Amino acid sequence: MSDKPSLGIRVWLVFFVVCLVLSGATAFPLVTELRWLEELVNSAASPVPEHLPGLAEWIGRVREGLDATDAAHPFVLYGTDWLAFAHLVIAIAFYGPYRDPVRNIWVIEFGMIACAGIIPLALICGPIRGIPFWWSVIDMSFGVFGVIPLYAVRRRIKRLEGLSTTGSAAVPSPAGA
Repeated sequence: MSDKPSLGIRVWLVFFVVCLVLSGATAFPLVTELRWLEELVNSAASPVPEHLPGLAEWIGRVREGLDATDAAHPFVLYGTDWLAFAHLVIAIAFYGPYRDPVRNIWVIEFGMIACAGIIPLALICGPIRGIPFWWSVIDMSFGVFGVIPLYAVRRRIKRLEGLSTTGSAAVPSPAGA
């Protein structure tokens, strides 16, 4: 790709991978993060308890559940470690399109399918697990916002592919090849 225009592919991919890594890395210290979040939400300077009491209650409930799980059954939180690991591994897969976008467009399309899959997962599993609908909407937003950079990358890869095809058609092949 060094001799072809990248058309912003690498910038979008780096942005997407950084977001994927950050979202995965936050799943490791979940118990601590929820404690900090609850302290922040319930601080004197926070407008959340007054203006969004449901959010403050939900954060408290989730923190209590995580604390209880961590105290009695810490092995359950191993699942969030695997969630974090999965994010990191998926992020590594995007090195392929970074290196050779046309050849590895399938990784981008896989990512777009995964983003779309977030929506039915949240709509089906959210109610089963007792997740408030507004929280499921937040979860679904990861898929909606995640597909935006991937769509931009896919469009640019298709343009780059067109330039490659046009460029190679203009160069005559050696005789006898």
